[in-house]
Amino acid sequence: MGRQSNPGSGQFRRVLVSVLVTAVLGALYYYVMLPPINLKSEGFYFFLLLLLAVHLSIYNVLGGEKGQSSSFSEDEPLFTMEGNRLNLNLRKFQRRPQKARRPSGAWGAVVGGLLALAAAALVLGSISSLTIFHAGAYRDLLDVQVGDFASEVSEVSYNRIPMLDRDSAVQLGKRALGNISTNSNLVSQFEVSDEYAQINYREEPVRVSPLEYGNLIKWFNNRSEGIPAYVIVNMVTQETRLVKLEEGMKYTTSEHFGRNLYRYLRFLYPTMMFGDVNFEIDDEGNPWWICSREVHTIGLFGGVDVRGAVMVNAVTGEHQYYEEVPSWVDRVYSADLLVEQYNYHGTLVSGWLNSWFGQKGVTVTTDGYNYIAMNDDVYMYTGVTSAGSDESNVGFILVNQRTKDARYYHVTGAEEYSAMSSAQGAVQHLHYTATFPILLNISDEPTYFMALKDGAELVKMYAMVNVGDYQITATGTTVKACQSAYEQLLIENGITVTEVLPEEDLENQREVSGKVADIRSAVIGGNTIYYLSLEGAEQVYYSISAAQQRSVVILNPGDSVTIRYSIAQGEDSSILDALQLTVN
Repeated sequence: MGRQSNPGSGQFRRVLVSVLVTAVLGALYYYVMLPPINLKSEGFYFFLLLLLAVHLSIYNVLGGEKGQSSSFSEDEPLFTMEGNRLNLNLRKFQRRPQKARRPSGAWGAVVGGLLALAAAALVLGSISSLTIFHAGAYRDLLDVQVGDFASEVSEVSYNRIPMLDRDSAVQLGKRALGNISTNSNLVSQFEVSDEYAQINYREEPVRVSPLEYGNLIKWFNNRSEGIPAYVIVNMVTQETRLVKLEEGMKYTTSEHFGRNLYRYLRFLYPTMMFGDVNFEIDDEGNPWWICSREVHTIGLFGGVDVRGAVMVNAVTGEHQYYEEVPSWVDRVYSADLLVEQYNYHGTLVSGWLNSWFGQKGVTVTTDGYNYIAMNDDVYMYTGVTSAGSDESNVGFILVNQRTKDARYYHVTGAEEYSAMSSAQGAVQHLHYTATFPILLNISDEPTYFMALKDGAELVKMYAMVNVGDYQITATGTTVKACQSAYEQLLIENGITVTEVLPEEDLENQREVSGKVADIRSAVIGGNTIYYLSLEGAEQVYYSISAAQQRSVVILNPGDSVTIRYSIAQGEDSSILDALQLTVN
């Protein structure tokens, strides 16, 4: 008598094999995609749905219970008689249809039920997080205080104004690496990363970016020593340095396997959700990764915010989670997150329905943002405009990227792209392009400041545009010259100017009056520079560009003028930079 099979043991084997295969595939997916094990993460539910679906599919393929089928019918005769003829009944041999496969018993029902629950949680969690149900909570994600521009935003010293934008910093960084002649191996094995985060370093605005491996083979050849350097670009002086490290960085975003920063974080903090990851250096020049901890504060998946950060030493892998990061850290909240939170604040100010119908008091940010260094912190700046408006701003916001302290300043005027067009129009014959502006306090006037670049992304001039009246536009080959021309325009347009210059600038400036003895000109860098000497002091010339002071082009010998000039080069110099020229 043959041995009968045990249906229970067969089902157990199918379950065991399905679990093992699902575990292997799930582990591979987890290692590559790194979803957080967190009930408030949409990625976790997708991961769970994938595991359950894969497990159920494999289990069914391995053979769930099947219905029985027969090859012939036992209740019909093999032969039939029709008169004197004997007929073979072919229907006797026709195959009956098989019943469809179905999941086996209780196990299939359990897995299917879990799959449905996970899908329902994902759908219901998304619906429960919609702004229509939590308009007030979304509005209050960002606590915006109304500020006074003149008293809260101090005039920035020249050595604190970023002259470059990110694109220019990238170009300088690439050139810094390409100009290395002492270590050709460094150039051939590494590239500059696209990080270029703007931070304050020793009270100066800079952008920093680590090197990264050129490709997988170069990573394999250099992984034991790590990444040996990072690039730092001074946003004021445009000085670019490649900083060599005594020990290479072994935990970066360009690493592979366990030392990849994202994988390293996931295995250390499996339940934590991460948002922005920034490269920064401390006051001693040590490289760190600032990894913002993301939290969902509304419903199941809504109200994205930041609660502290994990700091990872890029060299040693040393790590620590901080609810409040050290003061030298500049970037915890990303600019995109701050813009999103303000837009919730501005659009939902009077409820969800008003944000779509009527839109009374609804405001949104303009397209674009920039960064300002103040009080040893980095602030995100962006303009604010009324809903549906694309030509003017009703104000602007400054938000501290470390503390999320937000200030709104009610200043009506041109939006940023109008100001950029005005600046480009002032030098249209040179075909320069303007960077996205930053906001400065110049003589208590909100002022857009931007650099003017040529086609090679090199800064050639600077422009200042009055926020309230973008027709008031001044340019100059230096920041000081640009500000001097701008202040002169403010005076000419009847805007009260209370000029408060830093003490060190006052010490480096002088004024002289007299009649013009000689005028000469030269074209330098595409700009016409005029050189004036005064009677009685013909051995000294004062230089000023036509873009900086338009009235210089109509001066003649014998005209009386007053010149304010800089003595930064030394008072005994034969050519001094004129900051302002007034025809008497």
